[in-house]
Amino acid sequence: QVELVESGGGLVQAGGSLRLSCTASGLTSGDFALGWFRQTPGKEREGMACVTGRTGDTYYSDSAKGRFTISRDVAKNMLYLQMNSLKPEDTAMYFCAAGFSGVGSPLQAAAYKYWGQGTQVTVSS
Repeated sequence: QVELVESGGGLVQAGGSLRLSCTASGLTSGDFALGWFRQTPGKEREGMACVTGRTGDTYYSDSAKGRFTISRDVAKNMLYLQMNSLKPEDTAMYFCAAGFSGVGSPLQAAAYKYWGQGTQVTVSS
């Protein structure tokens, strides 16, 4: 059984940084990409960054490029998202995802099977 647990969210001032963590258990070698998504009320879940399971290639949304960095520690089954230069519009619930289907973009929420419960990030102006 796959379980994803996010942590590291909180309240930060604009321009500050946060590092999100995701503990992943139960993943098998067939679970290719791991991703970070975010969602605000009334909006669709937005893909921010992902890292492929086999090659470790990374992909970022336009809003994440240059500010966010995704990384993983395979030995510890951990996924991270370093977020710098945070803006008020980054305020959202952040989720990690696993179980990419291999179909479509790895930044599309519909392509993932497993989700954590989320961690709230609030950026004050």
